[in-house]
Amino acid sequence: MSLIPPPSTGFATIDFETTGFYAEGTDRAIEISVVHSEPDGTITGQWETLINPGRDLGRQDIHGISAREILRAPLFGGITGDLVDLLSQRVIVAHNASFDMRFLEAELSRAAYWAGVPFVSLCTMRLARTHIGGSSTLADCCAAFDIDLSGAHRAAVDARATAELLAAFVASTGQSSWQELLGRAERLAPHAGDRAEWLARSAVVDYSPSFLERIIDRVPDVSDTDEQAEYIALVERCLLDRYLSEHEKDALVALADRAGISRSTVESLHRDYLAALVKVAWSDGVVTEEEREDLIAVALLLEVPVEIVLDAVARPVEVDVVAEPTSFTLSPGDVVVLTGEMTRARSEWEQRLREHGIIPKPAVTKAARLVIAADPDSLSGKARKARDYGIPIVGEAWLAERYS
Repeated sequence: MSLIPPPSTGFATIDFETTGFYAEGTDRAIEISVVHSEPDGTITGQWETLINPGRDLGRQDIHGISAREILRAPLFGGITGDLVDLLSQRVIVAHNASFDMRFLEAELSRAAYWAGVPFVSLCTMRLARTHIGGSSTLADCCAAFDIDLSGAHRAAVDARATAELLAAFVASTGQSSWQELLGRAERLAPHAGDRAEWLARSAVVDYSPSFLERIIDRVPDVSDTDEQAEYIALVERCLLDRYLSEHEKDALVALADRAGISRSTVESLHRDYLAALVKVAWSDGVVTEEEREDLIAVALLLEVPVEIVLDAVARPVEVDVVAEPTSFTLSPGDVVVLTGEMTRARSEWEQRLREHGIIPKPAVTKAARLVIAADPDSLSGKARKARDYGIPIVGEAWLAERYS
């Protein structure tokens, strides 16, 4: 692999692709990527490798990793030394860190490695609940900041996007807010085992995501706590193929037990989540037969009475109507978001808005009153988020008429 820099303070963002969700059982890591960032969020390096799990690969149609590639890949024990060096003295970052940290610790344990000091980790999914609100999937968070996530389900893509998301959070809160956390990351004990060559995969198999996978990125947050959000995130992973294996059921039960989520709360989360799926399905004014079948399949898997789905898809749900952009004005204290390359520098427009008491923000959240786009028909992530939330989108000309 590439030369690893000496340990230094900063962040190490990781992402695993795995055979399944049960880290403490038979599921194994099959790919990892590590991204280094400076304390200010600046990305300085990235590494990735496939990992031979010594078993079948699970959902190959999603992660796109072939058995032929895996046969040439190193075992986890062979990458442990380099991986430890990459993580040493850094805060480990992941989106839904509970998932990735469990696989990291399980694989290190199988490799007979002990770090000697506790890992310090940070979850961007939890950060998103505070800084963005709404759905906290990686795709949704990236859309809020217009971060590219093309080729998701590849460790290198997801890790890079998560590192960029972290940089956005650092930029919005100030570097000083992270010093205490960074100071807790200690140097890890070195690993004395053999070091194998890392092997990045050459290509990703394209696949067409299902209706369920497409709308999962747009489902409103139905959780009340970080632990509930982690449970819902695992539910979404498990439901992508509309089948719950016994291993996946065990993983969900184990997570609920660890998080202290009661059975009644789980049942309520399942119902609320299904109701949110139905609302998204109705967002275009029609529920197709494919969507109806998927919703029924989800209801059965989550043990929600099918009658609830049949009743919900029989009558259109109320869809938020976006206000006419020209029918209102901004007031001091209103939050706006700018997107796209405008004729005037974005910093100039943001300064002009601040002079009028209006607050420009980098991410689209439900708190935003307006999104101002270089192109009102923009297909950017920010524009999509605005449409999902019912937030009006206007062009630069609207801004120029009022604040030049």
